Amino acid sequence: MSLTSILAYLAIYVIVWMVCLFAVLPWGAHSQTDANAVTHGTEPGAPARFTIWKKLLATTILAFLVVALIGWIVSSPILQRYWN
Repeated sequence: MSLTSILAYLAIYVIVWMVCLFAVLPWGAHSQTDANAVTHGTEPGAPARFTIWKKLLATTILAFLVVALIGWIVSSPILQRYWN
């Protein structure tokens, strides 16, 4: 694999990771109003407990799977024959 291919997959991974992050952020989010625990001076719609590390891990795994799927699709001999 050439350096150009590695950098291309890295760029694709970063873009897919950001898209996955926005898809994963709402998972398990409960507002302070839902939890009946509104902290004075904060927005009632703010998360009651913000668990970013679990979401970052889920985002990383999901992005890896999506990029692996993209790599498999691009290198598939069946699709390469179709595209040629």
